[in-house]
Amino acid sequence: MKLLYVFVSVSSESRGQITVTQPGAVSSAVGGTVSIKCTTSQDVYGSSYLSWYQQKDGGVPKLLIYYASRRESGIPDRFTGSGSNSDFTLTISGVQAEDAAVYYCQSFHRDTAL
Repeated sequence: MKLLYVFVSVSSESRGQITVTQPGAVSSAVGGTVSIKCTTSQDVYGSSYLSWYQQKDGGVPKLLIYYASRRESGIPDRFTGSGSNSDFTLTISGVQAEDAAVYYCQSFHRDTAL
């Protein structure tokens, strides 16, 4: 069985009163399912202004999901975003070897973006 390690940024970014937290690394067998959580200390703007990015080998981050659940054009449907307010999840179903990467969430709030 091949194991794929999906590295998630371990972060607790804070600006003003807002903190965005993601978990540590997660792993999956190829073909498995991975869920990556993102929690904000305050509700995001409009309840759904949250994006997910994928970054491979120090390259430029690639937008996967915007408005919490909308898939960017060209992104495979195995990537799914869900959640609202302050709790969000990126799910990768049928994980492929090329999905090994660092994944970031970005939240938008009334006066700032994290």
